[in-house]
Amino acid sequence: MDAFSEVLSGVRLKGAMFFSAEFSAPWRLSTPHCRVLAPVLAPGAPHMVVYHFVVEGTARARVEPGPDVELSPGDIVVFPHGDPHHLSAGSGTNAFESGPFLQRIASGDLSPMQAGGGGAITRFVCGYLTVDPLLCGPILESLPAILKVNVRTDHAGQWLEQSILHVLEEATSNRAGSDAMLAKLSEALFVDTVRRYVANLPDQTTGWLAGARDPVVGKSLALLHRQPEHPWTIAELAGAVGVSRSALVERFTRYVSDPPMAYLTGWRLRLAAQALTSSSKGVADLAAAVGYESEAAFNRAFKRVFGVPPARYRRQTRKAASALTTPAMPLSDRPSSRGARGKSTPQSQRPSAAARQP
Repeated sequence: MDAFSEVLSGVRLKGAMFFSAEFSAPWRLSTPHCRVLAPVLAPGAPHMVVYHFVVEGTARARVEPGPDVELSPGDIVVFPHGDPHHLSAGSGTNAFESGPFLQRIASGDLSPMQAGGGGAITRFVCGYLTVDPLLCGPILESLPAILKVNVRTDHAGQWLEQSILHVLEEATSNRAGSDAMLAKLSEALFVDTVRRYVANLPDQTTGWLAGARDPVVGKSLALLHRQPEHPWTIAELAGAVGVSRSALVERFTRYVSDPPMAYLTGWRLRLAAQALTSSSKGVADLAAAVGYESEAAFNRAFKRVFGVPPARYRRQTRKAASALTTPAMPLSDRPSSRGARGKSTPQSQRPSAAARQP
């Protein structure tokens, strides 16, 4: 199994389609930050990846303060970090917020929504994916604020598009099982989009996803993710991928920014942080599960990266998760999220540069 698949195999992706539209130019739709969307669409979700799939017509997408990204039929535009963004077509001020539409969506109505100024039609569907920002971090952190790919370039993408449109039509008639099928197709669409994005990366690109594509670094990442608890050494890892130790360290660091053992330390601590909130196992057991022989050493490493000891981290994150599942106020009553930027993962939940210290 490749590194990309190894990461995804340990992440519970949960997707859904939530919006189907037929807008006539001019129109402009503003979507708030995922922190605002999550309580309405997926209460309790730690992070949401939002995407829009253009079926017919043209549109523009923008994450402030960046430039417009032109969209054509078959294009999927993804916002990996849940940033607030705008979709539009034509020129004019016929703008509307997503709040009223989301209230309708929350009721389960997936019939196409129509709005706009009466000009050229753009048809598109929107979806989201909830992910654990810790376990999916290597992938998300390698993605830009906005990315676009086209799925009409091969038969696989065309099949995926037709399947989504077919099941979406079934969903409007409340046919049994359509929601579950849309969820699976939404997940497949995200994975397919990222794979296409990686395949088109320039040869000189660095970063985790580019490294996962490299024969040596990709195999190394796959091994580390498959057996994070194993007492890896540079010599053993280099032997497993068939290069010298110095060549492995140089190549791995060039793509991933950390040498292999420092990367492994950071990944182990991500796994431990996620397990602290998803299981009732004791700290000592969790430390052993991710490869630490000493609970004290694990506690020191964890506090160095996350700022608090493991037990306190567990209490704080569970309290925060409980707050996320409380009933949300209507979007129309919320303060504006304009200007919100960046990833939704709290800084305290992300391994820092300190993770480079084994």
